[in-house]
Amino acid sequence: MIRILVTAGIAAALAILSAAQAQPVGAPVGAAKPVITGTAASATSAASTYRINAGDELEIYVWGEERLQRKVKVLPDGTMAFPLVGQIKVQGLLPSEMEQLITNGLSAQYVGAVPQVTVSVLVPSGMQFSVMGRVNAPGTFSPGRYVNVLEALSMAGGPSEFANLDNVLIIRKSGEQLSTLNVRLAPLFKTGADAKDVARGNILLIETGDTVIVR
Repeated sequence: MIRILVTAGIAAALAILSAAQAQPVGAPVGAAKPVITGTAASATSAASTYRINAGDELEIYVWGEERLQRKVKVLPDGTMAFPLVGQIKVQGLLPSEMEQLITNGLSAQYVGAVPQVTVSVLVPSGMQFSVMGRVNAPGTFSPGRYVNVLEALSMAGGPSEFANLDNVLIIRKSGEQLSTLNVRLAPLFKTGADAKDVARGNILLIETGDTVIVR
């Protein structure tokens, strides 16, 4: 019965989040921290900070050069091939860094400036994160899309009976460095939770390599 109530609580919290995205109430949810601010804005923000992984499906477009428009999948070794550039290592790059890499590779083919290169992550299949601690189904997940910490918790079967949702920890890797982030999800499970609780909860977007710990 407890597990059913917790699962229902997550569903209700996700519904509140969707409503907040569709119609913000009061002060904007977005702030200096990377919280959910809206459907399109969230996807754009996630895409701009997402680092490319093996297995991701990308779309590459060189403006004015239809022959160079490609949809490619990053190989298991983190590389991909592009016409006139050859095999390039893209694992761990931001889309903007990959755009510059391709631009540099094409520079010898043009007398003047290289046309603008755009790289988009169509399907972040290589995105993986782990959820551990007091959840019902801990493990490593590859959702194939951008998710936030609340959705990550739902994928792990929701919090267990004695989970402390006031201090959910996210361990994030940036190169060789580790950083910690804290989120407060408990207010979302109270009766009468609203969009202001979503804002206070600091519902962060999950990045590849994150480890979510529920204590």
